[in-house]
Parts: sequence; structure tokens; C-alpha cells
Amino acid sequence: MDYTAWTNQTVVKEFILLGFEDIHEFEILLFLVFLVIYIVTMAGNLLILALVATNQHLHTPMYVFLGNLSCLETCYISTILPRMLDSFLTGNQAILVNLCFIQLYFFGGLATAECYLLAVMSYDRYLAICKPLHYAMLMDIRSCLQLSSGSWVIGFLVNSLTTYFMTQLTFCGPNVIDHFFCDFMPLLQLSCSNTLKTQLLIFILSALFGLLPFLLTLMSYGHIIKTILNLPSAGMRKKAFSTCSSHLIVVTLFYGTIVFVYVLPKNSTLRDLNKALSIFYTVLIPLVNPFVYSLRNKDIKQALRKAVRPFVD
Repeated sequence: MDYTAWTNQTVVKEFILLGFEDIHEFEILLFLVFLVIYIVTMAGNLLILALVATNQHLHTPMYVFLGNLSCLETCYISTILPRMLDSFLTGNQAILVNLCFIQLYFFGGLATAECYLLAVMSYDRYLAICKPLHYAMLMDIRSCLQLSSGSWVIGFLVNSLTTYFMTQLTFCGPNVIDHFFCDFMPLLQLSCSNTLKTQLLIFILSALFGLLPFLLTLMSYGHIIKTILNLPSAGMRKKAFSTCSSHLIVVTLFYGTIVFVYVLPKNSTLRDLNKALSIFYTVLIPLVNPFVYSLRNKDIKQALRKAVRPFVD
């Protein structure tokens, strides 16, 4: 990205990320906790990605989507957490303006891509449960790869536009961001420019490219639940639900926190709670994903046992 257009428009050379300013005495403990979270998250997601890539039995649309999600989560948490770890360890809360916009770009692009990836994963489960006889024809590997790559492309194309407009704003002080990473709304609040057009653009793009995958996900699960409830036996209902329960848990956690942070009205009372919930969807959900999918999925567990067998025999 070209930042020469905006570097001459602002006297602010760096931003100060306040993070959680009231807990400085726990910084070393928080550093250790988040370091463990980062290592476990990276190891878990990269393990799933490796299993999907190397095990022939997992070369199906469902697991290709899962591999994409694991890859996305490793990138997502790496956009946020290393900067937090550095702040906890060194006490340095400053971030250069260009690095702030780079973080904003990748955070927004990956978040949008995840919305679409979760939507296509729910569509995959809809086809598998509601239209099982047509599943192989409607969701082959080619379609799966197109949908997966489309999620990444849409995410970064949309965020290229919003980030470009953000970089056209003037920042002349103050430069303190009451957050632990560079997000759209805290940055808009610091701008000396008229941000109405930028806010309107972000609202429109969020409605078109954020609300759309959410509604598609709801529609898919509405049909899935209806189909499961109409199955004739409890055993069939349990088996059908088990194929989508892991994904449903991830979708609920992701959108639940997103709605609370970005949709509900803001006030000073909810400010710290919003930051805590931001930790949830930027750090904890990437940590939870590999455990949710591996612990509840017999194919993943079988592939893992097969992978480690040569080392334990």
C-alpha cells in the first residue's frame, strides 16, 4: 500500500495504544498468559492445516474449508497479538502511523474474510444435511476452492477501499487510541478531518459485506435446524447435528461478540467491556477453534493418531 499520500497530511507520527491501562502491575503475568495463548493457537491451527494438507481422507470440501479457517486464524491472531506482547514486555505503547494502518488493513481484511468463510462453511453443511443426494454435484473440490479463495479476495478488496479512505484523513492530535489495536472507530474519533463520508462508507460496506454473510449463515442454519427436527429418529437427528455442531459453536461465539462490540450502542460504562470482548474475538476464538473442531471431530482425531503413530511405535 502507498502511504505517501497521507504522510504529508498529518503531524502525528505515531499513535499511543492505551490497551488496558489500569492493570500495569499485571503486565508480566499478562505477557506470559498471552504468550502461551499465542503459541497454543499457532500450534493448534497449524496442526489442523498440516493434517488437512497431508491426509488424503481429509481432502474433502468440509476439511478444505477448515484448513482455510485455520490458516486465516493464524494470520488473524498474528496481526494483533505480537504487538500486544511487545507492549506488555517493554511497556512501549507507541505504534508508528504507517504500522497502525497496516494493522488496520490486515485486521479488517481477515475479519471480513472470516465472515464469508463461515458463511460458505454453513452453506456446505446446509448442502450436506438438507440436500445430501445432490451434495457431491453441488460442492466438489473445485467449487470449494473457488468459494474459499473468493472469501479471501472479497475480504481484502473491501478493506482496501475502507483503509484507503481512512488514510486520507488528517491526524493532527491527540494521538491516544483507547484500545489495544488499531480499529476503525477509535481512529475515526482521533481524526481532525470531517469523517462523515468515511463513516458512511464504512457503514454501507459493513451492511453489504458484513451483514450479507451473517444473513446467509442464519438462513443456512435455519434450514439445517428445520431439516434435523424433521428427521424420523433421535439417532439420525443426533448424527446430523454432530456434523455441524462445531461450526455452529464457532459462528455463535464469533458473531455474538462482533454484534456486542460493533452494533450495540456505545457509552463509557461499556467501553472497557467492549475492549474485553474484543480480546475474545481477536485472541480467544482463534485459540478455541482448533480444540472445538479436533475434540468434536473423529476424522481429525483419527488423522492425528495416524500422524503421530510412527513416533510412538
